[in-house]
Amino acid sequence: MAGRTACLVLLAGAAAIASGSQGDREPVYRDCLLRCEERNCSGGALKHFRSRQPIYMNLAGWTCRDDCKYECMWVTVGLYLQEGHKVPQFHGKWPFSRFLCFQEPASAVASFLNGLANLVMLCRYRTSVPASSPMYPTCVVFAWVSLNAWFWSTVFHTRDTDLTEKMDYFCASSVILHSVYLCCVRTVGLQHPAVASAVRALLLLMLTAHVSYLSLVRFDYGYNMAVNVAMGLVNAAWWLAWCLRNQRLPHVHKCVAVVLLLQGLSLLELLDFPPLFWVLDAHAIWHISTIPVHVLFFSFLEDDSLYLLKESEGKVKLD
Repeated sequence: MAGRTACLVLLAGAAAIASGSQGDREPVYRDCLLRCEERNCSGGALKHFRSRQPIYMNLAGWTCRDDCKYECMWVTVGLYLQEGHKVPQFHGKWPFSRFLCFQEPASAVASFLNGLANLVMLCRYRTSVPASSPMYPTCVVFAWVSLNAWFWSTVFHTRDTDLTEKMDYFCASSVILHSVYLCCVRTVGLQHPAVASAVRALLLLMLTAHVSYLSLVRFDYGYNMAVNVAMGLVNAAWWLAWCLRNQRLPHVHKCVAVVLLLQGLSLLELLDFPPLFWVLDAHAIWHISTIPVHVLFFSFLEDDSLYLLKESEGKVKLD
């Protein structure tokens, strides 16, 4: 389901101020960065840096300037703490302790585990549900779209660049829109395929226009946030309305739980605090908490697909 909507909201808010946070505006940070680059990032010093840089850091795209930013960030944090001030943010982010090439280790691992949970449940779904089930193709595609989004989330939290940020945002949007389509197929499309086809075309057009505007015109964080929140709310309301109309189904409580849990867990993102042990922040906790929710949703899809298959076979026998 649209489990990453809240993630987009908070990321958008942070990114909107990424060009100038308190920490990177500090003269001590800027002076440190200037000296570090002059000392290490040109001529023979740069060759020395590259020769001693671990290969995994090089493959992840960490440059000499990035390394200077990291070192100067901690110099600035140390001075803040020494003088009794609150920990500042840098470029829209809290300071994280880097592990190997992972910029935000906890969020990267949590994103990977979300993807792994999706993969495990996809394999279980394909094993348990025959391909003749009416919802089978739509559910399988949804699983692959979700896997792709969690892959890019893992990459983004491993290494935050302009490209990985955009891929994380765009793929998250695709999950939200595909969840809307999934709901449309389940509630309307099985009886009226033409409606589902029209909605699919509309959603694809929306995604194309959304990505094109953000890529070719202007990467507007506020607009991106508004679109994804609006579609996420439509998605949640549509699923809940369907659940209320189908309370007799024995598995519908799973769908209700997923919708309510995702909305409730999104409140974790409001608890914006410096990372515990410089690793675990509210965003990472939110990512960790969504792992069992995805398992529950795929369990619902499995039960619902088997129910629909049994229902369709019953109709065939009656005919």
